[in-house]
Amino acid sequence: MVNIVLLEPEIPANTGNIGRTCVATGSVLHLIEPLGFQINDKMLKRSGLDYWHMLDVRRYVNFEDFLEKNPGAKIYMATTKARQVYTDVSYEDGCYIMFGKESAGIPEEILLDHRDTCIRIPMLEEIRSLNLGNSVAIVCYEALRQQGFKDFQLQGQLHRHKW
Repeated sequence: MVNIVLLEPEIPANTGNIGRTCVATGSVLHLIEPLGFQINDKMLKRSGLDYWHMLDVRRYVNFEDFLEKNPGAKIYMATTKARQVYTDVSYEDGCYIMFGKESAGIPEEILLDHRDTCIRIPMLEEIRSLNLGNSVAIVCYEALRQQGFKDFQLQGQLHRHKW
């Protein structure tokens, strides 16, 4: 299991999409305020489609509140500034993977306090960053792959035919 942490997310459609990914992967979504939208925002619900009611989502007033309520959490910090690639670390069951707000990422002061667990997704130099929802999916599925996709349906089924 993986915990996805969004620090001050700004775009409801991204958070809705990430919520749907969390439902599909059995991940918990942690939202650290302030949020750039209301949880009842129709864009949020539209992106998460009809899965939002199935989502385990937890809210915190700030990063300190998050740390206080999750003592000893192993937190990987996803940032374009990291020295190690997201595939270079071993993700423990129950680990936390944090992503910053779309416009600014995770503040450097927080990154410095977690320098050994900062990770990045490689990309070409002329690209500033990937979409937040895509970044979450990439790293989340790598963590779950490393954990052996426990409890996942590993074989798909056709609707009208058999394989």
